[in-house]
Amino acid sequence: MTERSRSRPAEVLREYGPFGEGEVVHGVSYDGARVWLATGKKLRVLDPVRGELVAELPAVCDAGTAFDGTYLYQLGEGRIQKLDPETGNVLARLPSPGEGRDAGLTWAEGKLWVAKHDSRKIHQIDPDTGAILRTLESNRFVTGVTWADGELWHATYENGASELRRIDPRTGEVLDTLTMPAGTSITGLESDGADVFYCGGGRSGKVRAVRRR
Repeated sequence: MTERSRSRPAEVLREYGPFGEGEVVHGVSYDGARVWLATGKKLRVLDPVRGELVAELPAVCDAGTAFDGTYLYQLGEGRIQKLDPETGNVLARLPSPGEGRDAGLTWAEGKLWVAKHDSRKIHQIDPDTGAILRTLESNRFVTGVTWADGELWHATYENGASELRRIDPRTGEVLDTLTMPAGTSITGLESDGADVFYCGGGRSGKVRAVRRR
């Protein structure tokens, strides 16, 4: 972190789940009303007000999820699939960019952003061709990525600790850090478009709502 960056404890507003024995949350997205959970073979849909699952779709979903306002994009088995959220039908497929294990995925201003876990990178890609347009590097494992109110944030994991970091989208410089409580990890990250992050909780099977400000 630089002299400009700030660090403070993350405020967990609410925990959801776990929703099934042994269920792992690999990625999350938000469609304006509901939270989508990637759980390996099913996309499950959470009503964040009631705290209940309200729907599910079969899908290969072992990493991040994104929503562009109409369609879902889902990482699974080294590919990005464009899905109809009503039917689960696959409309297009792209190879996942770069090297390393897939983690988070988000949509912003007509582009997809893909977080790569062990290569510690975030790629901005063209959603039609899969071409890499920009690459940012981190000094920690990257486990999720999202945009919130014009700010680029990503989740990290290193030595048993997880953080949420706001970074400069041009340089990757860390500007702000939220430190997650001990014993919690993040697998997938999405903003609600305002002041809440939804954070996948990996093997805990939980999703956590975290205050951004």
